[in-house]
Amino acid sequence: MTGQPSFRLGYVPGVTPAKWVRIWTERLPRVQLELIQVAAADAPALIRDGAADAALLRLPIDRDGLHAIPLYVEQTVVVVGKDHLVTAADEVTTADLADELTLHPIDDVLDWDRPPGRVVDERPASTADAVALVAMGTGLLVVPQSLARLHHRKDLTYRPLTDAPESQVALVWPADEPSELMEQFIGIVRGRTVNSTRGPAPASASASADKTTPKKTVPKTAPKGGRRKPSRRR
Repeated sequence: MTGQPSFRLGYVPGVTPAKWVRIWTERLPRVQLELIQVAAADAPALIRDGAADAALLRLPIDRDGLHAIPLYVEQTVVVVGKDHLVTAADEVTTADLADELTLHPIDDVLDWDRPPGRVVDERPASTADAVALVAMGTGLLVVPQSLARLHHRKDLTYRPLTDAPESQVALVWPADEPSELMEQFIGIVRGRTVNSTRGPAPASASASADKTTPKKTVPKTAPKGGRRKPSRRR
């Protein structure tokens, strides 16, 4: 006896799969979608080890043995205290942070060697720890906007950083032939409609096709040739 079918989807902090989960539930109500939150550094291994069928994570990653579909690019922001001078501007550049102390957490997801400004030597273990240090006035923090929102505090705010690297969120899955459920999820994130999503045709479609089989047409009988029978004269 087999259990209920399921699809396991990993996702990294800040990425919100709610929209795709809602569509999945509407289209495949009998297939459970299991969400697994995973640290950014551990997300590729989650897929390679078979602990998840796919994951929503940030590029770049080592793509060996993996397929990836880039989905969207995140705005990069600088997190500061609400009374910091940076808040006077609507957006800032890395040059504006040249004299500022900045924090570089170990789990930084941006593709650079180090953030701008005067980087603090001791690296916080996590983005959450770095946010706490910003609140203490230790330095500033550059992160994707989704992480700034995830770690929101009333005493902090953020501003767009226009010339910093941006993070790209992607759907990643094993390089093997995708399963039917994987094809379904790919279709959802690519915006395919129910009718255009890949997969076997529903049974109702086959039944409908049988009902519309054209009927055989009986050809009309051609008039018989020959002479007319002469009428009798009286």
